[in-house]
Amino acid sequence: MKPQSERAIIQVAHVVRDLEKAIQAYSRVFEVGPWDVYTFAPPTLRESMYLGKPSDHTYRLAVTWVGGTQLELMQPLTGYSCYDDFLERKGEGLHHIKEKVDDCQLAIAEYAQKGISIIQSGKFAEDEFYYLDTESIVGIVIELGNNGKIPPPELRLP
Repeated sequence: MKPQSERAIIQVAHVVRDLEKAIQAYSRVFEVGPWDVYTFAPPTLRESMYLGKPSDHTYRLAVTWVGGTQLELMQPLTGYSCYDDFLERKGEGLHHIKEKVDDCQLAIAEYAQKGISIIQSGKFAEDEFYYLDTESIVGIVIELGNNGKIPPPELRLP
């Protein structure tokens, strides 16, 4: 693994039931925005996996920057994913933090050596992401991602 001084946590993500309502609440409380809104669905979303099996889940998300950290809100739409599981078990709230890595496969292998597996993954344009099964260890899911190029947002709110 990279020395801690070189690691980069770039995102804090919350799962929500109503994306627009959450955008309004977070914007009011934190005075942040605008939010870039995306729908993660085929064909731009590809190779989706959940618990080791291909998945057809889709979701919407909104992101904004707070200093050097991206705040992400995620709303599941169809299928079943780790977001749905989280909402059922805990309700809305903090779901994961994202670590940017240059080589996702190397980072996955390093976590695997610690007995940590992938619970969900996918690719969106040039971005690839992997959610690790770390909730029982550190209390939160860790996402690995390369922060690859993605298309422009569908819309910007507010």
